[in-house]
Amino acid sequence: MPISRSLQSKPLRRTIHHVQFDNADFVHRGKVRDSFGFDEFRAIVVSDRVSAFDRALGVVPNKGSVLNQLASWWFAKLDEENVAHHFIKVVHPNVSLVRSVNVIPLEIIVRGYLTGTTTTSAWYAYQHSERKICGLEMPTGMVKNQCFDAPILTPTTKEKDGDQPISREAILKNGVLDEFASKSGRSVKELWEEIEVTALKLFQLGQRVADERGLILVDTKYEMGVDASGNLVVVDEVHTPDCSRFWVCESYERRFKEGREPEALDKEFIRRMVVDAGFDVCSDQNPADFVTEELLDEASARYLELYRMMTGETAELNSSDTVEQVLARIRSDQKSGKLSL
Repeated sequence: MPISRSLQSKPLRRTIHHVQFDNADFVHRGKVRDSFGFDEFRAIVVSDRVSAFDRALGVVPNKGSVLNQLASWWFAKLDEENVAHHFIKVVHPNVSLVRSVNVIPLEIIVRGYLTGTTTTSAWYAYQHSERKICGLEMPTGMVKNQCFDAPILTPTTKEKDGDQPISREAILKNGVLDEFASKSGRSVKELWEEIEVTALKLFQLGQRVADERGLILVDTKYEMGVDASGNLVVVDEVHTPDCSRFWVCESYERRFKEGREPEALDKEFIRRMVVDAGFDVCSDQNPADFVTEELLDEASARYLELYRMMTGETAELNSSDTVEQVLARIRSDQKSGKLSL
């Protein structure tokens, strides 16, 4: 499916790289999202920064707007499924207001296909780790981009120097869930089982909705936390092209039989382009050295196209207010008591 070059016109090449706002209770800066705390609320600013291989690569025009609004669209789907989450509302194309929760320091990755390019991917593990990933034994005789008989859950720890795979057994023993289990009134085993059930339920929802729109949800990651009442809550983002891999359903079977890579509408496209340009994932090279403006513009078009295919609508890209003005208004409303759950 060709990507429309009209989506890459110069008027749309607006980017948000860094937001400066000092009047919050706390500020946490991630690879893409900046979180500004206001007592029981947080304002999540989704920038246009893009990272891969645990390194910053640059900025993709309009990426933050697409991610923020697509996450909002999916959180509405979670409401329909009675799955608790932290999202309240979008207050700017790049900003969402959410509830503050205690975030569990794990990424819950669900994989439907054997694929990937990074050293934490299922395909890398299949090639190098005796068919094991996160303590799970994968079937023999599989090839890249093949569907698993059933989705597998492969969590990772959240580390400053790169996420690390972790097994279910290790999670139950190493204490990472102890504090959260105590606050939730569950045992560690009960909490982890609820996390597993929730993740697989979300993945089933995502695959069903994607299929209805001619897409395949290949794999994704979820983050969760525990709120003040002890409830397990989905946080961060859900089924966006930054946390999920999407393939075009129409061309998947043909490309798979031909041994070609599937047609992708997600951040994996950037990873592949960087690798094809010569980046070695096992080296000390900087992947940003292999990124071009053309690649970033192509990525922008793919983000916008995925939003259109998934929602049937066009993402809102413009606002009369700056992000800083929106944050100042949230702070003012919070102090005056106008902001309440």
